[in-house]
Amino acid sequence: MYEPVLAAAPGRRARQALSGMRTILLPASVAFVTLAAWQAFTTYQHVPEVILPSPLRVWQVMVQNRDILLKHAVPTTLESAGGFLISAALGVVLAVAIAYSRALRQALYPNLVFFQLIPKIALAPLFIIWLGIGSPSRLAFATFISFFPIVIATATGLANVNRDMVRLCRALSAREWQIFAYVRFPTALPYIFGGMKVAMTLSIIGVIIGEFITAQQGLGYLIIFATAQAETAVSMAAIAVLCACGLALYGLVALMEKLAEIRFGQG
Repeated sequence: MYEPVLAAAPGRRARQALSGMRTILLPASVAFVTLAAWQAFTTYQHVPEVILPSPLRVWQVMVQNRDILLKHAVPTTLESAGGFLISAALGVVLAVAIAYSRALRQALYPNLVFFQLIPKIALAPLFIIWLGIGSPSRLAFATFISFFPIVIATATGLANVNRDMVRLCRALSAREWQIFAYVRFPTALPYIFGGMKVAMTLSIIGVIIGEFITAQQGLGYLIIFATAQAETAVSMAAIAVLCACGLALYGLVALMEKLAEIRFGQG
């Protein structure tokens, strides 16, 4: 009677392995085809390098200037991570307050929506006036534009809890903090990390915008400087490094999500 179950296990593992391979191979294939088409277009159409350098030329520039690119990548990455961590802490705390207090929700939620509707890039110069041209202004701006998705996602997750489970916990004399720790928070984890993934990308955008306006280091500064000098290959090399840094930070958030799922028994 156990033979069908035992026979199905290898098939299930094979399907999981195939799904994992597709997750890697499909985007890698699309990226390879895109780069190949880009290389062929710039080569056979003789596109000037100042307009659109080929992928091979961008790679050569990255290798030749790897020390400079790394030097500028460090502050951008650290400030992006810092802005994300601040926004994550503020966003989760504010979402918990909104979820547990009707008065705070009625007072703060409409204002949060209002501030979200303001064009963020229009406020970037004001942050520089208020906080100066250093890292504090870029951290503040990155936090400002990235904490809203975390607030909304976390508040939605805390509200989208199984009411029967909450009533059962209360019937068993569970305290409110116990309900939060063992029911509400684990249920909200997919929502929280969904908001964090969006916030991570927005934090990088906030830092880059700050570096565009006024900075003496960072990938945003390097992109603006190289573009002003008509060094399109250098500019695109900096963009490629920025994408790699962003992908690494995004991957860390995804890894945190997997660890949280394992910790709370959702994986």
